Amino acid sequence: MITSAVRVVRRRSLALLTLATAATLTVVVSPVGASAAPAPVVSPNGGLTASQLDAATIPDLQFSMATGRLTSVQLTSAYLDRIHTFDKKVHSVLFIDPTALGQAHASDLRHRSGHLLSALDGIPVLLKDNIDTSNLPTTAGSRALLAANPIKDATLVQNLRAAGAVILGKTNLSEWANFRSTMSTSGWSGVGAQTNNPYVLDRNPCGSSSGSGAAVAATLSQVAIGTETDGSIVCPSGANGDVGIKPTLGVVSGNGVVPISHEQDTAGPIGRHVIDVAITLSALSGKPNNYVSSAILGRAHSLRGARIGVWAMTGVDPRVDPTMQATVATLVKAGATVVNVVPANQDTIGNDEFPALLAEFKHDLNAYLATRPGVPQTLADLITFNQNDPVELSKFGQEIFVQAQAAPPITDPTYLMERATATSLAQHSIDDLISADHLDAIVAPTNGPAWVTNYATGDAFTIGSSQPAAVAGYPDITVPAGFDGPLPLGVSFMAGKNADAHLLALASDFERVSHARQAPTFLPTSATP
Repeated sequence: MITSAVRVVRRRSLALLTLATAATLTVVVSPVGASAAPAPVVSPNGGLTASQLDAATIPDLQFSMATGRLTSVQLTSAYLDRIHTFDKKVHSVLFIDPTALGQAHASDLRHRSGHLLSALDGIPVLLKDNIDTSNLPTTAGSRALLAANPIKDATLVQNLRAAGAVILGKTNLSEWANFRSTMSTSGWSGVGAQTNNPYVLDRNPCGSSSGSGAAVAATLSQVAIGTETDGSIVCPSGANGDVGIKPTLGVVSGNGVVPISHEQDTAGPIGRHVIDVAITLSALSGKPNNYVSSAILGRAHSLRGARIGVWAMTGVDPRVDPTMQATVATLVKAGATVVNVVPANQDTIGNDEFPALLAEFKHDLNAYLATRPGVPQTLADLITFNQNDPVELSKFGQEIFVQAQAAPPITDPTYLMERATATSLAQHSIDDLISADHLDAIVAPTNGPAWVTNYATGDAFTIGSSQPAAVAGYPDITVPAGFDGPLPLGVSFMAGKNADAHLLALASDFERVSHARQAPTFLPTSATP
């Protein structure tokens, strides 16, 4: 949920698919691909090629299922086959749901009867392993939580099931969402060991939703669910060449998600295409919304006439500067007006955010553990477990756990002041710029090039823009924007509270104009520094 940096259409008129979302809101979806690739056709042996899977959007797949060229069982089998073949290199999937093919079969029956539950019906989804599932372990990467499964599914999982999604399995993550040690390494957990970046395997996948980001990039699932406190949806999405959205706080229920802080935590989708992320977010929310229609209509020149503030961070990481220059050129080409901006008070926000998170973590984690009989029941119990376990402290320590255990209660006046200050300043840092310059959104670099994974030095973040939206509780969507050698770079679109649909529209148009994403090739290493 958090990065360790926080601690310091082409529209094709083939058909219209009228589908109901999990919230029973009826939407009309036409096949809208992020590329010019045709809707996938099943080969004679029932398989789907890697390029077909990588390029296909959810509407493409639904069109193929509606016309009898594909079944959910075939699609799910294709992803299971890729996990079996390619996850040996990436190490992103912890657990496979043994009922996945049964779920897919049930979806095929609904497809044949014409009674789909939503645009996500029959589409395979992976879940970050800090999201409760009653039929699979939920560990937050910790061996301490292997002893007993949760009693029930998280609310967001219930919403996905109600939408007809196929729960494929669980992904690895940075243990305890990167909130255990000041020297932690993203993508490592005691349960799943190290997840690798599929573009260059010795590079880090970034952020705590590392397994979700890497799995989607490696085409091991159509979409995956991540969680973010500050940077851990957008950073793994950017570093792995994905689209990812951290929605407005409260759009997706946090019930049944292992917490850092209910003041900032939110789950959100990661995919290869903006439309897929919009469809998945629509199902996750479980409420009426216009995310899908905004993403579809947004491709029809939503950037034309828009005013975009660009927080370029020039010189912070010179390897990112060419991509930001190309991003500005893309925005201008799409008809946007670009205004240079710098959000205020970022140092003060960070200084107040971390101690507030310590107090919230102890309170919220203890409350969560009380819902999990059979596992350690308090943060103090976890500290003791780690001290006695042969694996948990083998790569780095638990200094943040110890600090959180010593943190004041959430009734403490100093804590209350820190939280109020951090949240207020973060909201103003976005709202004031948008108001003063009449902006539609602020765009900034999501990530620097992925670093070589190194347990001695820990994570090596150079640049990031997640803090304002994360602390404010505002939406933030990242879209592929370029490369440094073989390593993907993303740009983030952020705006005020409940601007999720508007950002999806802008990101969808940026995706249409930029065509920046390329599939990974699983290089073992790279000479790129």
